[in-house]
Amino acid sequence: MEQPTSTALTDQAPADPAATDDALATQPIGYWSGLAHTAVTRHLRDAMARVDVTQPQYWVLNRVHGGPAAPTREEVVAQLTSLAEGPDDIARVVDQLLHRGWLDADDGQRLRLTDDGEAARVRLRELVTGLRAEVHRGISDEEYVAALKVLRAMVANVGGPGAV
Repeated sequence: MEQPTSTALTDQAPADPAATDDALATQPIGYWSGLAHTAVTRHLRDAMARVDVTQPQYWVLNRVHGGPAAPTREEVVAQLTSLAEGPDDIARVVDQLLHRGWLDADDGQRLRLTDDGEAARVRLRELVTGLRAEVHRGISDEEYVAALKVLRAMVANVGGPGAV
């Protein structure tokens, strides 16, 4: 068993958005990770709403585009449902994109992007790349990787999903 570090023995203070740098070690990770998730997700979804697209629609466009073979509706739903807000959300998104003409389904129910769907995916990729640059402003790739490694270790420490 690994020996605890000195930070493992640090008292936890109440969440404080105005905490000074020297007090950050006492701040609750749940508060700060939740705050980051909410702020970044809201920023992304607000930007997508301005171009009449939702984040789950973007997920589906990327999933349909990204595989070696055209996925079935069931495969897309199974792969993306854990990211969605409810068990039926991704199936609804597939229906929306079929209705919008951004997806097509063949006789075997394999999904493919239409030309309009691919054009939308490319536009959204450009939008998301710009948003990522905003979120990462002033943060080096090394700092970003270090932050994710810390979060991944915390998830592993509590046996969370995707723990490595």
